[in-house]
Formats: sequence, C-alpha cells, structure tokens
Amino acid sequence: MHFSSLIQSIKERREMLQVTQETLADLSGVGLRTLKQFESGKGNPTAETLTKLGNALGLELTFQVKTTTPEE
Repeated sequence: MHFSSLIQSIKERREMLQVTQETLADLSGVGLRTLKQFESGKGNPTAETLTKLGNALGLELTFQVKTTTPEE
C-alpha cells in the first residue's frame, strides 16, 4: 500500500466512524497538530504514530520490511 493510500484509509475510517480529529487525537494520544498534518499529507508519521491511530480506529496495521540486495 502506498503512503497516500494509507493516509486516505485512516482518514476514511475516522470519517466513517464519525470521529472528529480532536476526538481521535485524544483517543490515540497523538497530538491534534500531528494528526492534521498527517491527514493533509504534510506530516511524516512514525510507525508508533500510525499504530496509535490504527488502534484507536480499530484498524490492524502491519508493517513489512524488505531487504534488497545490491546489484552486482
């Protein structure tokens, strides 16, 4: 999933649940300013921030790390 899709998914879930940004910030422990920046595409949330938001919204987020091998 691309980063912009992740942002959109979190925002859509929040709106579907009729949760304001202020309420989500309180529920997740993420600052309101941080949340607003994230939803506007200007922020760069950490994995911890994404996890907090996902937990508050009832979403299961999984992270995948890929290693690449240098081309010879």
